[in-house]
Parts: sequence; structure tokens; C-alpha cells
Amino acid sequence: MRELQEYERKAELLKALSHPLRLRIVHGLLTTGCHNVRCMEEKTGQSQSCVSQHLQKLKAAGAVTAERTGSEVYYRATPEAARLAAALFEEEVETYVL
Repeated sequence: MRELQEYERKAELLKALSHPLRLRIVHGLLTTGCHNVRCMEEKTGQSQSCVSQHLQKLKAAGAVTAERTGSEVYYRATPEAARLAAALFEEEVETYVL
């Protein structure tokens, strides 16, 4: 039987992905290779602060990871988020940039 903590973690991931902009960010990470905030600003038309706030929620929920290189932070979708996005968009995970 699965532990309650696992259900809670998965529910948090689903909640994070239930916002249209956050889902767009994750899908963009997987399909466009756009991995920093500046690129996401351009793709979504949202401000840096808006994108950053949503990325922090995605990171807290385990949908993305972040890696700092110099002054830039690069984001990647997690495999679990990729599988969910693939199911939602009826795409193959293998076509994604992970």
C-alpha cells in the first residue's frame, strides 16, 4: 500500500501543474529547450518576477529543478512532470528535452 506522504507529494505536483502559466512553463521547458527566466519571459509574455514566482512554486512541488551557472539559473522539468505533461498533451516523453 502506498504511503500517505506519496499521495500528498503527487497532489502537490498536480496542484502546481494545474495553473495554466505553470503548465505552459513546464511544457515549454520540455519542448523548446528554453531553460532560463529571460527566455521564459519572452516565450510567455510575462514579467521576470511573475515567471520567477511560478518557477519557485514548480520547484517546491518537484516539477522542476534549478542549476546555477554563474549569474544565470537554468531550469529543467523533472521526469515525473514530463510524464504528466506527455499524458495531458498526448505526446511522447521521448520527444521532450530532459
